[in-house]
Amino acid sequence: MPTTGGGAPALRAVFFGSPAFAVPCLEATARVADVAAVVSQPDRPAGRGNQLTEPAVKAAARRLGLPVLQPEKIRTPAFEAELRALGADVFVVVAYGRILPQALLDLPRLGPWNVHASLLPRLRGAAPIQWAIIRGDDRTGVSIMRMEAGLDTGPVAAVAATSIGDGDTAGSLAARLSSLGAELLAATLPAIAAGGVRLQAQDDGAATLAPLLQKEDGHLDFTQPARAVSARARGVDPWPGAFAWLEQPGGDRQPLKLFAPRVLAGATPGPPGAIAGAAPEGLVVTCGGGAQAGAGAVAVAFAELQMPGRKRLPAAAALAGNPGLASAVLR
Repeated sequence: MPTTGGGAPALRAVFFGSPAFAVPCLEATARVADVAAVVSQPDRPAGRGNQLTEPAVKAAARRLGLPVLQPEKIRTPAFEAELRALGADVFVVVAYGRILPQALLDLPRLGPWNVHASLLPRLRGAAPIQWAIIRGDDRTGVSIMRMEAGLDTGPVAAVAATSIGDGDTAGSLAARLSSLGAELLAATLPAIAAGGVRLQAQDDGAATLAPLLQKEDGHLDFTQPARAVSARARGVDPWPGAFAWLEQPGGDRQPLKLFAPRVLAGATPGPPGAIAGAAPEGLVVTCGGGAQAGAGAVAVAFAELQMPGRKRLPAAAALAGNPGLASAVLR
């Protein structure tokens, strides 16, 4: 059995995770613990070719030489027995994608632990990174929580915070939080093994929810203030992606995908959703909620666009190829 630097048996862990976000945490766990097995989602069809694709965590586990379990169902006596036989001290759960039943949570001697991408109790749920941006938060982080039956309600052992920048997307923030969570996990697991963590109960009265995003959550409402429009567009990047319905004179209504928003200072005349031309920052679209003393609404500029069936292009190139955009409205 592997040992720690002091000669004591290493913490024995089972790691649960699926997407790329969880890979740094798997690597961190493998550095400080004996990983008996990695549990990940089954391979699924993905991409344009619908090719069977393995989860990023599975690929990382194979690279690390760790055994992988991919059960189709986790609420079975057979899977429970398989986990019990591993004799884990801890379960480490990071974006696994399934809710573990109480029978599994009760198995590890030192408990099940989750790396959650928010400062709990804020943003409990499946999409805390996206909703932190959409709701205009200027700060978020990661929490290591001892799991219990409720939705992200367990006591917290450790937290680490980071700021949210005006240019952050859900993708860029996820990459930063993934690394931050791995660092925090590597520091916290030895403390769990030594019995040195101090758990802090969550304040349920301060809790907010971060539900799973749907495709329609990418629709931009230009009657909202410019900062809210920008936050929505960045929070749904890369998935489901920001879009609005493009209405051109004499043309069909079609979805226009919008990327890399930037709030423009000053007044921009026109009703919400009107395309006000181009600026160095990109395609300028007027927004609501920012009119002051009749000065007009502030606007958001999108650096890149994608028309249906076309490639993603810089805004200037998209406008050059479709002059009708200049007189269009986005709904």
